[in-house]
Amino acid sequence: MLATVDRSTTLVDLPTVRRRRARAAAVPSRAAAPVSPATTADVLRVIADPRTPTYVTVFANGRRRYSYWRPIDPATGAGGCYAALPTAECDELQASGRITLGEPVVDPNRTTYRVRTAARVPQAPARPAAAPERRRVA
Repeated sequence: MLATVDRSTTLVDLPTVRRRRARAAAVPSRAAAPVSPATTADVLRVIADPRTPTYVTVFANGRRRYSYWRPIDPATGAGGCYAALPTAECDELQASGRITLGEPVVDPNRTTYRVRTAARVPQAPARPAAAPERRRVA
């Protein structure tokens, strides 16, 4: 608080620095949000696109962050930067075997893996088709 020179009895309150709330308190938890099939399909589409190299960074404290390189869109001029993917959907895709992690690049504070779609193995039919019977004509 400062006092003005002209009026010695009047004190002026100056604004104080506002403290930002903790990020966890300001943003509702995304872990409680259900995973929608449309979001999972969009994430898989981004990972499968060869123009968008996708990576997961695992930090020393265990936090995982999936990101990809967003190419420049000539129509809008947007892009040319890294963009994050939803961690819950990516972890679900990895657990179901739809994406795989490549060779690790290890730093003291983090490990980075390349993320790719898993090679699809053609599934065998549930039961083989029965061959039609041949009748012998005498």
